[in-house]
Amino acid sequence: MFHSYAAIGDSFTEGVGDELPDGTVRGWADFVAMGLALAAREPIGYANLAIRGRKLGPIIEEQLEAAIALKPELLSFNGGGNDMLRPRMDEQTTAARFRQAINRIREEDIHVLMLSGANPTEHLPLGKVFDARGARLTAALVDLADVPGVTFVDNFNDLGLRDIRYWSADKLHLNSLGHARVASNVLTALGVAVPEEWGVAEVAAAPAGPRSRNTAAYYREFVLPWVGRRLTGRSSGDGRQAKRATLEPLTPDSAR
Repeated sequence: MFHSYAAIGDSFTEGVGDELPDGTVRGWADFVAMGLALAAREPIGYANLAIRGRKLGPIIEEQLEAAIALKPELLSFNGGGNDMLRPRMDEQTTAARFRQAINRIREEDIHVLMLSGANPTEHLPLGKVFDARGARLTAALVDLADVPGVTFVDNFNDLGLRDIRYWSADKLHLNSLGHARVASNVLTALGVAVPEEWGVAEVAAAPAGPRSRNTAAYYREFVLPWVGRRLTGRSSGDGRQAKRATLEPLTPDSAR
């Protein structure tokens, strides 16, 4: 049972794609915190330092030590997704940095929740290139699952999660259903009950969604702006701050 939880990462962990009516985002890490609070039947501390658009280097440099300083019992770490989308990716360097970060967290006797991101590549242009990179990176790190104090959740190879029903309109970020499924994967790995009201099992049992097609409108609305940011050195996370920078209390009542 964990009574404090901190999350670091990029848009996947921040919760992009699971937008709430007030304009904020929720996401799988928030769902996990809710599940932990419900299981504990008392308030837990929850922090989320993830910021969209961050590559692995900045996640480690800007978020890792800040999260460790909070002294959470559980710390989730995901990164590398934005690295995979760049023209070149040094997979060995990326894997080595990821491994060093996991070891750094374990040095502080904090339980590590290590995740691979969900795999969007069946729906993206050049998807096969990104799929191969993600598969190699995941394979290079899977042995960390055997390290004491590390729980590994392999969302990249969750084939059901690739269904278009779990993805937002940009086909790069999960929607609320996708984030809930990732949270279900995490809670199951931690031995924590998944709330039935989330409907994860019902959605998984429903028929698969239609085959994804990338139209001219899709390229105009999502692909070209993304390319424009890359060419000008901008990021969707520029100027953004962590949405929950400290271990704020999350009660079972609010989790419901």
